[in-house]
Order: sequence, then structure tokens, then C-alpha cells
Amino acid sequence: MSVFVISDLHLSTLDSTNKSMEVFGQRWADYTNRLEQAWRRLVDEHDTVIIAGDISWALTLEEATSDLLFIESLPGQKILIKGNHDFWWQTASKLQAFCARHHLDSLHFLHNNAFLVEDFVICGSRGWYHDSDAEGAKQALADYDKIVNRECIRLKLSLDQAHALAEEAVCPKEMICFLHFPPIWCEKECAPILSVLKEYGVDRLYFGHIHGAVPTTFTHENIEMTLTAADALGFVPKLISPQIEGK
Repeated sequence: MSVFVISDLHLSTLDSTNKSMEVFGQRWADYTNRLEQAWRRLVDEHDTVIIAGDISWALTLEEATSDLLFIESLPGQKILIKGNHDFWWQTASKLQAFCARHHLDSLHFLHNNAFLVEDFVICGSRGWYHDSDAEGAKQALADYDKIVNRECIRLKLSLDQAHALAEEAVCPKEMICFLHFPPIWCEKECAPILSVLKEYGVDRLYFGHIHGAVPTTFTHENIEMTLTAADALGFVPKLISPQIEGK
């Protein structure tokens, strides 16, 4: 039983609202089929895959049905995180009711909560950004600080539950955090999010959002951070191995 991660699927399986990422070049050619083939090759029914945001191009939950049914058809349990393009995302209760109505039994939502999965406690949130577009966005969004504060609260709620789950577990569990936005990229950081991560002692984190990059893992403020955007991973879910103590 293994745990995998991938983000930024940008699915668009509904013919009437087609927004295929293939317009962005060869890197994205036939990406939905490539994702499905790699997923079915690696993931079995007892595994779990964390999908860290930008899941579907749909604008409404009903419009996202086709994409969510596609994910449901793939092996394993899936834990979904909201990305900046997931406009279809709703409250936890509405998402759960929708999944029950459409028999999406393998879909779970990381939304102010945490999950105990194998050797890990899974926690995280969307986060917010300070990438190459952040300055423009800050000027364009008068409520930028309010959004960051709200994301910090959501992240803290998830981390609080993660710590509670870890304390209740019979065997030691490693806490791993997942964000859609990187807390730092190109030497630009979202200081409030980083502050929360350090406060709660996060030492391993996976993030998406960044396209056109190569696979990368780096350490910042003693936190190991790994990019999981689908195009960086070649549309192959990334296996998360438990850390070896002392390594």
C-alpha cells in the first residue's frame, strides 16, 4: 500500500467545455491518456494519491462531474486539494453530498482537515503565492492580505488536526504537508505561509502550480520542498517514500 502525489492535472474531459492544455505545446501532448496509463501502471486499489490542486478546468461543480468521474475511475483512494483554477470547488459539506450523489466513493477532500494514510499524516491547504506574478496580483487584489490570512488559518486547522491524529496513532507517523502554491519560488516567498510551516515543525512539503519546470527538490528553512506539477513529472504520479531515520 503506497502513497503517491501529483498536481495540476488541468482536466477537461467534457466536450462542451474543452480547454485542453495541449495548446501549450508538445509537453502537454495527449496528457490525459498519458496520465491514465501511468496511473494504472503504478497505482493499485489499495494505494492513495494526493492531487494537489488545479484538478479541473470546470467552472461549476456540475460541470466538473465528467473530470471527477474520470478520477474516480482510476485505481486507489484520492485526496484532493483546491488549486487557484478549481473554481468548481465548494464547501466540504457540498462536496461530500455531491460525491455521495454521484457515487464518487474514492474521492476525499483536504479542506481544513487531515488524513491518516499508511505511514503518514496528510495535511495541507491551497496556500497562496509569491511567484513571478505575485507583485501584479497583490496590486490587482485589494484583499490580498485577507486571502493570505485566510489561507494561514486553513493551513493551521489542517496542521492542528494532523498533530492530533499523529498523537492518537499507535505507531509513529510522519506528518507531510501539501500545498498547491509553493511557499517560495525564484527567491520570492509567501512569508506568512512559511511562518506557519515553521511554527508547526513541517519538514517535508510537496507543491504544484509551477509549469514548464523540471522535477526539483530543494530545502528552504529546513523544509524539504518538492514540485509535483503533472508536466514536471511527465504525468507520472510520484511515489512518496517514508523518511529513513537518521538519513
